[in-house]
Amino acid sequence: MIARGDLAVECGWERLGDVQEEILSICNAAHIPVIWAAQVLESLVKTGVPTSAEITDVASGRRASCIMLNRGKHILEAVSTLVVQSQLVHSLVSGYFPTV
Repeated sequence: MIARGDLAVECGWERLGDVQEEILSICNAAHIPVIWAAQVLESLVKTGVPTSAEITDVASGRRASCIMLNRGKHILEAVSTLVVQSQLVHSLVSGYFPTV
């Protein structure tokens, strides 16, 4: 599990992105499942409105085996957003560009 809050405490905020990517790469190469967690779509889950950083953050988590969301008032919207964003990223990575 990549618990990003704990990871930031251990490696520092400035290295969080690099260390997260390194863990994902190592685990994917070794075929080890990865849970990507902590503060994923947190603003959306709590307030119903995502930040732009949260939306782009979902693209970073696409390499994980699963993404874990925290509970909150707007969890269904968060799950829906996660599904839509994951599908868009997958289609772009696969070379298919849907019409918008």
